[in-house]
Amino acid sequence: MQPRNMSMSGVVDLAAVKAAGEAKAKAEQARAEAARQAAQGGAAAPAAGAVPPSALVVDVDEAGFERDVLQLSAEVPVVLDFWAEWCQPCKQLSPLLERLTVEANGRLVLAKVDVDANQMLMQQFQIQGIPAVFAVVAGQVLPLFQGVAPEQQIRETLAQLVQVAEERFGIIGLQVDPNAEGAAEAIPAEAPAGPYDALLEAAVVALDAGDLGGAVQAYKNVLADDPGNTEAKLGLAQAELLARVQHMNPQQVRTAAAENPRDPAAQIAAADLDLVGGHVEDAFGRLVDTVKVTFGDDRDAVRLRLLELFEVIGADDPRVTAARTALARVLF
Repeated sequence: MQPRNMSMSGVVDLAAVKAAGEAKAKAEQARAEAARQAAQGGAAAPAAGAVPPSALVVDVDEAGFERDVLQLSAEVPVVLDFWAEWCQPCKQLSPLLERLTVEANGRLVLAKVDVDANQMLMQQFQIQGIPAVFAVVAGQVLPLFQGVAPEQQIRETLAQLVQVAEERFGIIGLQVDPNAEGAAEAIPAEAPAGPYDALLEAAVVALDAGDLGGAVQAYKNVLADDPGNTEAKLGLAQAELLARVQHMNPQQVRTAAAENPRDPAAQIAAADLDLVGGHVEDAFGRLVDTVKVTFGDDRDAVRLRLLELFEVIGADDPRVTAARTALARVLF
């Protein structure tokens, strides 16, 4: 796949974020202080807000996109790498982008987006094929290239991106503190109770009591404040699944699914029953097959239910990985 035009023209406004001038002033002040201390022969103290090198390359999902990309792009250009585990060209490009980002020493941040797990982002960016690379600067999107490009060409593109960020938006990046690496990994011997422990416990109690509505609401209360809470996302997916099948007539559902193989509602209901019955691969396979033969809103409804069932099982399960790959092949 040949790369597309790598020019910086055609900026598309996505969102208004912090003033670029303020970000520039902060960064310039931090770098000036570091330079002053170095000139005096002493070791530069880490600037307030300095980040370790590992913070320059991050995984991003739909829930954290506004915080981790749009808001951050007011301080540093964020390069978006759309990839997937099954994509062989991605395995060539992603390590190169990671290395060049670290070499830029705070002038860039690389945000990696797994398209299988974040298909709404893929649609919003109108991704036609992967790997695909974009940049976000001050809340604005700049398309960079698609496919694998030579290293020198990518270097020139990133250098141009940094220049555009500085000259057009007044953004000159983050202060990096190599000595901060690993500091965030220190964990207290006994971590204090989290702010949502009581709500999560209430959800579990509700589940045990058969109060599925109460459990759903408790998990939603957590996610309203913390959309990325893994435990709440998993619990909500499980509680909603149990609520959906609670009053189903299994025989009627399976008969309807057998008689109407192209009916998305019938196949979705049967897949829910499959999963509750422990037939995980059957549930996933049923919905992937239904995606093949449906279109438009029907296809989207089936796809979204499949993603919900992935949440029930967990992203690390090999059956989820295999089904994501199968789904991506059908969609692309």
